[in-house]
Amino acid sequence: MIFEGFDGNDKVKDRLSRAFAQGRIPHAIILEGPPGSGKRTLAGILAKAAVCTAAGERPCGVCAGCIKAKAGSHPDIAAVGGGAAARSIHVEAIRRIRSDAYIRPNEAEHKVYCLFSAETMSEQAQNALLKVLEEPPAGVLFILTCVSASALLATIRSRASIFTLEPPRGEAADQKAAALAAEIVRNITAPGEMELLISTAPLVRDKDLFRSVLNRLSLLMRDACVLRAGGTAAAGEPAADGLAAALTRDRLLSLNGLCAETRRRLEQNANSALLVTAFCADLRAAAGR
Repeated sequence: MIFEGFDGNDKVKDRLSRAFAQGRIPHAIILEGPPGSGKRTLAGILAKAAVCTAAGERPCGVCAGCIKAKAGSHPDIAAVGGGAAARSIHVEAIRRIRSDAYIRPNEAEHKVYCLFSAETMSEQAQNALLKVLEEPPAGVLFILTCVSASALLATIRSRASIFTLEPPRGEAADQKAAALAAEIVRNITAPGEMELLISTAPLVRDKDLFRSVLNRLSLLMRDACVLRAGGTAAAGEPAADGLAAALTRDRLLSLNGLCAETRRRLEQNANSALLVTAFCADLRAAAGR
């Protein structure tokens, strides 16, 4: 799966990617986590993936299903949002969803119902939802978001797959990624390859860090291209200055393309150790070392 705009939570991504790839999409998913953990973002990605018509990775973002989902106009995606008031998702709304769930999808293979702030459902509403979760129609996906699944009835929880989300890492993690990216850039053109292997070692066990470093590397290489062309780089990083002085524009563009390809492979859940090793070798080759 492609999780554009949803950072961190690699274990959750891995589980969901496997489920979608193997055609084992749960009929009900609960996304729990504190504010800022990306519950709504992930719910939107899952809904889009369920109506995506691409043959490859989903959501592709370019098919008619994805475009309509992004615009909020897909006929097979419905959303009910709980507000700040307690018990704000009422039983009538759930009954309407329950009746609609037994009608075949309009366009896609699935019908998706997103229940945001599901903890605001009344007990009566939860019991109404339970009736459809007990015998779900084929091709229907319910996505519930809440701060804690414990706020839902145990019978609801037992009939759904629960995914616990954590907020993205903060400033300290960003600083670590920036420092590591600068070190990697310096070591691309080092006399030997050992320095580069050592500096990329932390990426093997931390996919979030790997992702952040790749984003930083792309920025550094973009700045190096600008500097090579005689312009002024936005970031003013010394690492970009050194890379611009050492490599041609074509090699810099190749390095940037390599970062994009590695990021794509990372999102496809490639083996981290093999990917980091190949990345090092490819960086050196692209730099002519």
